[in-house]
Parts: sequence; C-alpha cells; structure tokens
Amino acid sequence: MKNQRQQPLFYRIVPVPAGAIIVTVLLLLLFTIYPRSTSTYHSLFLSLSSNETAARHLFALTRRPHVAGSDANAVAAAYVLNTLSSASIPSRITSYNVLLSYPIHRSLSLSRNSSTPAIPFDLIQEIYPDDPYAAVAADILPTFHAYAHSGTASGRVVYANYGRVEDFAALKAAAVDVSGNVVIARYGEIYRGDIVRNAQLAGAIAAIVYDDAKDYGGGLGGKWFPNDRWMPPSGVQVGSTYRGLGDPTTPGWASVGDCERIGIEEVVATGLMPGIPSLPLSSRDGEAILRTIRGMVAADDWQGGEGAPVYRLGPGPGFVHLTYLGNETLMMVQNVIAVIEGREEPDRYVLLGNHRDAWTFGAVDPNSGTSALLEVAERLNKLQKRGWKPRRSIILCNWDAEEYGLVNDASVPPHNTFISKILLFSYTILKFASLLQLGSTEWVEDNREVLASRAVAYLNVDSAVSGPGFHAMATPQLDELLKEAAKMVQDPDNSSQTLYESWVTSDYPLIGRLGGGGTDFAAFVQHVGVPSVDMSFGKGIHSFIFMNCSVYATGLLLLYEGGLLCSANFVNTTCGQAMDIQKPPTVAYEQTAACITHLLALLVAASIWGLVALKLADEEFLPFDYMSYASELKQSTELFEKEVLGRPVSFAPIYQSIEELKKAAAIIDNERKELEGKNWLLTWKKDPIKVREINDRLMMTERAFTNREGLHERPWYKHLIYGPSQFDDYGSKSFPGIDDALETAKTLNTSKSWRLVQHEVWRVARAIKQASLVLIGELK
Repeated sequence: MKNQRQQPLFYRIVPVPAGAIIVTVLLLLLFTIYPRSTSTYHSLFLSLSSNETAARHLFALTRRPHVAGSDANAVAAAYVLNTLSSASIPSRITSYNVLLSYPIHRSLSLSRNSSTPAIPFDLIQEIYPDDPYAAVAADILPTFHAYAHSGTASGRVVYANYGRVEDFAALKAAAVDVSGNVVIARYGEIYRGDIVRNAQLAGAIAAIVYDDAKDYGGGLGGKWFPNDRWMPPSGVQVGSTYRGLGDPTTPGWASVGDCERIGIEEVVATGLMPGIPSLPLSSRDGEAILRTIRGMVAADDWQGGEGAPVYRLGPGPGFVHLTYLGNETLMMVQNVIAVIEGREEPDRYVLLGNHRDAWTFGAVDPNSGTSALLEVAERLNKLQKRGWKPRRSIILCNWDAEEYGLVNDASVPPHNTFISKILLFSYTILKFASLLQLGSTEWVEDNREVLASRAVAYLNVDSAVSGPGFHAMATPQLDELLKEAAKMVQDPDNSSQTLYESWVTSDYPLIGRLGGGGTDFAAFVQHVGVPSVDMSFGKGIHSFIFMNCSVYATGLLLLYEGGLLCSANFVNTTCGQAMDIQKPPTVAYEQTAACITHLLALLVAASIWGLVALKLADEEFLPFDYMSYASELKQSTELFEKEVLGRPVSFAPIYQSIEELKKAAAIIDNERKELEGKNWLLTWKKDPIKVREINDRLMMTERAFTNREGLHERPWYKHLIYGPSQFDDYGSKSFPGIDDALETAKTLNTSKSWRLVQHEVWRVARAIKQASLVLIGELK
C-alpha cells in the first residue's frame, strides 16, 4: 500500500451539492448578461471629472476670436476633432457651404436738422486701459448686423421704444409718421431682426438698434467692465437680422455641394432678410441721437433710466445719414460629429450638441459648453476602458455657424463685441436666442429622415456656465428625467445639497419650454420633432449680465454676481494644475472662491449633461413621461382660453384630445411596469421585440406633434406645440399657430380671422390625437 502511486489531484472528485451548482450557474449567467449594472457606470461617470482638462479646453478654445468662416474657427474645429479622436471616439468633420455675411463699409452721421452740418460717429468700441490683449482687436469684426440690407438712407429720426408690433401701433395711434424716416429702437425685448422687420413694415427707410444704459449700462453712476458686469458706454451688441433658420439660400434642404439655391433677392422678398439697411449702436451714441428728437414726450415705460434725457417720439428734427455695405458670400462651415456605437440598439441615437463659433472669443457662449462637451467625451472614454458600452448609440455634435443667427444661444442680449474679450452679456435663457443655427440646421436637413426614424433625444448646452443657478428647458416628457438626474449631482454653489435641492428653490420656473428661436435644438424639436433639452448654469434678467474678457492673461474671465472675477488660467493656478501661461498679477480671496465655483459649475454642467445622456442611452426602457406632457398641454390651453373669453373660439377639441393622451400615457406606463415587474432572475427572458416596440412608441410620439404643412406662412416650422412667435422670434410659445392666428384676429377682428383661430385649434387637437394613437400603438 505504501508503494501504491497516489491518485492524481484531478482524479479526486469532491462532491458538490446540486443546489450550489445551480446557484453558481445562475450567478455566472447573470454576470455574463449583466457584468456591471448601468447605475454603477453612471455613478462612476460622476466621479471622473477633471479640473485640469476642462480648464485646458476652455483656454485652448478661447485664445483668439473665431467667427464662423474664419481660419481661427477652422483651428478650433481641428482642436475639437483631435480631442474627440484622442478619446478613442470615431470622429469626422461634416462640411456645408452656406451664405455668411461680413461688413465692408459702415458709416453714420447726425445733424440737428436736415440743413446743419452732420457729425460722424466713429462706430468704435473703446479698449479699456492696460488691456494686455488689445492687439486682438484687429481680429474682431466691426460692429454690424449680419445679413443687413446694403444701402444708404437719410432721414429724420423716430423713436420706437423696443421696436415691437405694439410700439409701432402706439406711434400710429399718436399720429407719429414713421414712413420715410429712420427708426431708432432699443434692444432688449424682441429679436433685432424683428425690430428691423417691424420698422420696414411701418415704412421706415432704415433702422438703428442701440443698447440703452437703463437695460445694459448699470444706470446713473453705474460701473461697467472691467470694474463691474455692465456694458461700457461704447459697447455694442452685434448679431443677425435673418429671421429664418439654416442657410438662407437653401430653405428646407441641406446646403450640400452644387445643390439648388435661391437668390438673395428672393430671400429678401420673403421678408426673412431685411429690405432696409440697419446698424447696431452703443448706449452713448444712441443717447446722442435721442437728444436731437423733439415732438411728443414718450410714455413713462418708454423712458430711459435715471440721468437719461427725456425721450421724445419725433420725427426729427434730428437727421441721420446711414450707410451699410455688406458682403454675403458662400463659406464652408464645419460640424464635428463623433459616434459611440450602441451595443444592443446601434440604430437609436442619443445626441449631445454644442456650437463652437463665436463673434469674438466665446468664453461663456459657446465655449464653456464646448469644454463641457469635451469633458463628457473624455469621461465616456474612461467608462469604455472599464468595460462600459451604451445600449444605444451616443452622438456628440459640435456645430459651426450658430452665431450667424445671433441672437445667440438662449441667453441674453446676444453678444457684445466690446474689445478685450467681452463676448457675451447674459440676459435670460431663451429670451435672446439664435435663429440661424446654420451648422445644426443644415445637418438636420441633410439627415432628416434618418433622424426622424432613429433619434431618441437631443441634449443641448451652449453657455454651460454664465453665473450661479441651474436652468433647463425641455419637451415635457423629459421633465422627470431631468429632476432625477439633478438629485444625483452635487450643487456647485453649496456642497451640502444636491443640484435639485437648489434648483427647486430658485425664483424661476423649474423647467422652461423650447418654443423660442432658441439655439441648436430648434431644428431637432421644431422641424423634426425630436424630444430635446437645453441646459445651463446662470440665467436672469440683469442678474448676471456677465462679460468674458482678458484682464488676466487669457482664457475665460467671468464677472460673477458682486463683480468677482474668474479666469480659466487663474483657476488652473489656484487648483494646482498650472499651465504655461501668465499668472494673474493680483489675486484676492474672493476672486479665488469665485473662480473655483465657476470651474465646479462647468464640471457639474458636464456631469448632469452626461448623466441624462447615459440614462437615455443605457436604460432598457426610455425614461419618458407623457403624463407630464398632457398636464403641460392642459395648462397651456387654459392660458389661451382666458385670452379668447367672449370670442367665437372653443378649445373643447384640444381638451378632448388631451384626455385621450392621458389615457394613452397610462396604458403604456402599465405595459412598461408589467414587463419591469417580472422576476429579476428572469429579466433576460423579456421579449426584446416587445421592449423595442414600447420604446419606439415612446420615441415616435413627439414626431406626431409635427405637421407636414408646418405653421401658417412658416412651413419650415413643423411642430404645432412648440415654436417661436411669428412676431417675435425670441418668444417661446406653446401652440405657435394658435398664437399667430390670435394676434392677427385681435388686430383685424373679423369673422374670418376668428375662424382661422378655430382652425388652428383643430389642427393642434388633431396632432395631440395622433400622438395618442402612436403612444398607444393601435390603428383606428
């Protein structure tokens, strides 16, 4: 026995209980199917932020002005492309040839009457003393209105307040003759293109749009940049006067290669480009003109601030000579597109978008958003290295030529090109928004049918950070998703609470809507009907009129509330990730705190942006809530109903359709819960076809709110629930077709005009009913 060879180890079988074998097999099977839960990856995403890379991106993108069509903007596109490619995300540039507008010559002179010598304005924005970046002034375009009509006009001046329809109606009621004269109106309530259009319709031969010190200058004795957040007396806001979206020469189709194009004269004839010349003007120069106007004293709410002269209506005797000569030319714009392909559903797309171009340096709008986009991309790359793969495809989009709608992102009196990197004055999210969005609109038109069948949602961020406070706008089915994501992210201004906790205590409506001219979300929502979100930190009328400038070396300079300064390079130094750039000459503790808070806000913007995208891309069932949509529709209907009391208009058809939408929302919620409620050990046995079918119904319901004929006289806008007002492209409107018809009926007050209102009510009711049928997934 001692000499008997010992049995090899692998021959010795240790009995294993059958139950243990079953459990082991089940666990192996479970972890094969679900190696790591999506929630684990989502939590990991939130922990992967990088102060260093976010600040470096912002610094790199804002070193020089990079207007669309410029070499500097092409360099910025290459930087974004290289960064995305370095993050192991397949990336490419998609180009379009679009009509851009540049100034050739501008002049403006003023005389106290038509017979006295005229004194010219220099139309120059002053450089503040000791600005180390004064040399870049040569790279900044002169102040102008993009797509303004080339021409010369001489005439008496009429003051038209904010240039709204009601302002011109008030002038007419006061027997003030606008026809044949030059209108001066202050910026701040409606889109500048609508100001010029309204002036043209009233018979004006030219328009001047100025920034009133009451709105932008801080009032009497107020301080301005670089000592405070207000616009200097010589500061001017530039932007577009085009009232459409996309390339003016290819309305409704992509501007690709040698495609069909219409002439500029035809665009002008449609009213989308102005037929009279115009110029933007500073508060100082605008006030000089107002001092020469006599006639009736303007109403109290038309007056300026303390210390301003008495505003009168005119016409004259002040007399101006205005000349503008522009160059409209086809230029190539470059969108950068990066795709992380989904594992289970690669043909379902979650899109994140931000534009890159800026009138000047773009430190807030748009490149704080671009930096956040690149931060999201780099975090997603880190997730992929840890084994994550999205269920659905994630597409990262960096758009070009958004500012040529400028009216910019959804934020603000668009842009101030005050030399020294004053890029943007923030007003209110969506109050002042971009219209053209050339890059995104052309891409959407180029891919319309694919997006209509495959796009799950579009998530937009332009001004990621312009001040404290989180703000969001969305189509209503995404409301609950935004709230849940905000509960998982820390508030950058108060580490003891979540972003949601600070958000719900703010003074603004929790979630706004995407009906205004907006920014790059417009083509997705208003043309195709893709559920969308727009997010930012910082919002408020006059709360954070901030400026991005270069008092310190370079990069972002932000004036936070209270005048605290923050620069990207300063943040790097403070946080210990100093780059090879000049250190700020002076540092205050308060400035340090403001800088750190700003950078934290940028990182949090990337966190919630990416987290919302991950939930949309990874969750088995799309997190859409159409019960919220039905509630929102009911609230909007009730507001309109109050406006038509005593008029021959009934909203009963819409109320009936909303009830059908509620029933459909309840049915699909029950179907989803039934599938989700299956035994967790049998989750892999869910019918994938049924899951896909439910998700398709959730995804396609938003499309049903569109109409192939579009809005009356505005066929590009297909969405009947959310779209801009015909009379104010900035205005965010529910039921834009009803709103347009109602405004017309109030003016005409004819039976035909009121029948048109009722017709628009029926159109909306039919759209909501169609959405209910899509959601419930049944044929009639």
